[in-house]
Amino acid sequence: EVQLVESGGGWVQPGGSLKLSCSASGFAFSDYAMTWFRQAPGKGLEWVAALDADGTTTYADSVKGRFTISGANAKNTLSLQMNSLKPEDTAMYYCAAQMPPPFRLAPGCSRTFTCAYNYWGQGTQVTVSS
Repeated sequence: EVQLVESGGGWVQPGGSLKLSCSASGFAFSDYAMTWFRQAPGKGLEWVAALDADGTTTYADSVKGRFTISGANAKNTLSLQMNSLKPEDTAMYYCAAQMPPPFRLAPGCSRTFTCAYNYWGQGTQVTVSS
């Protein structure tokens, strides 16, 4: 059974840091593209960052230079280091996994869309406020 379990969320003051973790099980973690999305109160899911199976990382403009996505294959763990946090970073953060080929994205689906990912965690809450 595939499982993704996020942890590390909490409350932090603006300018502070948090590190989120996503523990994966039930699949070959190193073969999958992994990602983080977030959902702010009253808003839709927003793509944050992705880590491809080849180690390539990409980021949303809103977090570029402040967040770092990484993976530890030996531990089946995905991380998101978040620095210089802002109140607008307040959201529920979710990790997700995309199956390797032969899985292909449907027409119109992009890696920054939720349709690109097959498995999801339950989320961890991040609150940034003074």
